[in-house]
Amino acid sequence: MWPLCAALPARLRALARSRGARACSGDGHGYTQGQSPEPRTREYFYYLDHQGQLFLDDSKRKNFITCFKDLRFLVSFFSRLRPNRSGRYEASFPFLSLCGRERNFLRCEDRPVVFTHLLEEGRGPSRLSYCGGGEALTVPFEPSRLLPLAANGRLYHPAPARAGGVGLVRSALAFELSACFETSPGASALPSHVLWGGRRLALTMDLAPLLAAAPLP
Repeated sequence: MWPLCAALPARLRALARSRGARACSGDGHGYTQGQSPEPRTREYFYYLDHQGQLFLDDSKRKNFITCFKDLRFLVSFFSRLRPNRSGRYEASFPFLSLCGRERNFLRCEDRPVVFTHLLEEGRGPSRLSYCGGGEALTVPFEPSRLLPLAANGRLYHPAPARAGGVGLVRSALAFELSACFETSPGASALPSHVLWGGRRLALTMDLAPLLAAAPLP
């Protein structure tokens, strides 16, 4: 795996360090991008939106132009992502990606894993790719475990356990998958089955307890 510190382009690191102090919302703590609370330690702060785009947290404009796109950086960042139990910024930035003595804090609009593409290779098993990592960041696609949530109209799928076990499906991909859903007659508006690979699969809804245990932001 590439070192995260090396993967982040030098010009972006310089930009982060030059931004000056910006207070983050949440638990009231402020921060400075690139701050050094201890010798030889640097801290950076990021934000992940519901489309799976990663930004410096204090970026004023968050769009496709300003999000991170470097594959090496994204793979390194998300493969190291864990719950933030560092004792610093835990309420505002609940996830942390470490690279040596560099701490990269993450807050997210919904979930720290956002599935963006369905990868289908011939007759092999399908996989879901997340957070811009292409084939390097994937999980097996489990259609029966898709969870449509009435509360926000979004769709969820199992994610790596280290990232909470539940990931959000990007809206464009969720729209494509919705064509495979089936609702039982007389049932609620939520689908009960999914048609996939020539089979009719009952939705297990087993992700619901995980979402309840980790409430939406």
